[in-house]
Amino acid sequence: NGSSTTDFILLGLFSDSQHPGLFVTIILLILGVATIGNCVLTLLIWSNACLHTPMYFLLSQLSLMDLMLISTTVPKMATDFFSGHRSISRIGCGVQIFLYLMLGVAECVLLTLMAFDRYLAICSPLRYPVLMTPRVCVQMATGSWAGGVLVSLVHTVYAMHFSTCGSRKIHHFFCEVMALLKLSCENTSTYEKGVLVSGIVFLLIPFGLILTSYTLILLTVIHMNSPEGRNKALATCSSHLGVVSLYFGPAMIIYMTPGSSLPPEVDQYLFVFDVIITPMLNPLIYSLRNKEVLGTLRKVLERITASEKP
Repeated sequence: NGSSTTDFILLGLFSDSQHPGLFVTIILLILGVATIGNCVLTLLIWSNACLHTPMYFLLSQLSLMDLMLISTTVPKMATDFFSGHRSISRIGCGVQIFLYLMLGVAECVLLTLMAFDRYLAICSPLRYPVLMTPRVCVQMATGSWAGGVLVSLVHTVYAMHFSTCGSRKIHHFFCEVMALLKLSCENTSTYEKGVLVSGIVFLLIPFGLILTSYTLILLTVIHMNSPEGRNKALATCSSHLGVVSLYFGPAMIIYMTPGSSLPPEVDQYLFVFDVIITPMLNPLIYSLRNKEVLGTLRKVLERITASEKP
């Protein structure tokens, strides 16, 4: 009999570890750093007029996505560990799948648009103010979010309609769609092919477009006469490429390789990198490599320090 109305059991990330409490504490610290980093970066961009540019507007959207992404998985995982209850309802499972896929697709689209923004700014500086208007920036951000919602809705509805039988244990630390499919007693090969196609459309093609954009940028930067402009362009683009590599690398391994080719432990560690580590590193990469963000942060801290003095 199908058990589609029963709860699932999340086995968690450190079920076989001798010191799970230590690892959960480290992940909670990462959550704290990611939350503070992304919130501070977003507030700096929104509150400072000097950072009201297309690049920083798109960066603020990336920070919001990262903040939501890590909040989708870590709080539930920590709650399960400290409470001892690892169950999740079918509706809760669907919500986790929807949020993760929505944010994942939205980030893929947004990172591609951010690369296009840098391409226009460096390769066509005279046309850049005309093309990248505030309205266009809002349309880019809206398109990223809307695309994520639509694609995720289709995948979530389709994946959740499969009935499960036998074990209800999901070998994962959150409700991930491919891990859930392993519990199905139906043939899921057609859907798995759909996941592969989605991987090509939202991972491989955007990654190719991003690499093309930065190759053209690099060729333009090499011929720049101004050393200062060249260094600034290289610093900005290297930050973007670092974020792209952190995000697209694990995601392509997860969704563009056959499900049976990766051991469950390796699959989970890739998700840790994609869902937990990357949201923490993104604001650090952008702030530490960016003089404008660091300068704004320094001014804010000086203002706070000055206001506290008698």
